[in-house]
Amino acid sequence: MAQVVLASHNAHKLEELRRVLAPLVPGIELIGYDGPEPVESGVTFEENALLKARAAAAHTGLPAIADDSGISVDVLGGCPGIFSARWGGPERSDSGNVDLLLWQLSDLADEHRGAAFMCAAALALPPGASGSGDDGDEVSVLAAWRGSVLRAPAGEGGFGYDPVFLPEGETRSAAQMTAEEKDAVSHRRRAFTALSKELLRRLP
Repeated sequence: MAQVVLASHNAHKLEELRRVLAPLVPGIELIGYDGPEPVESGVTFEENALLKARAAAAHTGLPAIADDSGISVDVLGGCPGIFSARWGGPERSDSGNVDLLLWQLSDLADEHRGAAFMCAAALALPPGASGSGDDGDEVSVLAAWRGSVLRAPAGEGGFGYDPVFLPEGETRSAAQMTAEEKDAVSHRRRAFTALSKELLRRLP
């Protein structure tokens, strides 16, 4: 069984990715991470995902995966984007982030509320693990889940912006979908499905 560390302190994310990856990468044992988190100094989702995966691989000596995700609103030029987790201020609360986004879009008609959940997934092998020197080996992929921003939160499930995100073709918010329904179509599922091919190719 291949042990892989998830470079995140988020228990919700660990549970979700264990469900997503189990059928895609047979034998993977995804474990949590309690080490230091790097400063997310990248300017793209891919750069930040790689920063986190690289730091966890170096700290643990294990292959590490990470993601950087957020909501990108069309009329805001892709914002909140990489700033999604702290959009509402230094408290970094889900409710504060959602409240500010809804206020910013409050005057817009439904047809102008297009958005996408974005997710970059990254894999980093520890230094020397690739057999090609000290730099290790790393890769990232980017995926999107299109939809729009609702006018008010709906649903008790999920986390982050899920209560105000209406996926394309759905009549329910992401927070009203079951975990299984969301796992099948979400931005994180799409990104880690693509990354699973790299996991299968690079893990022993």
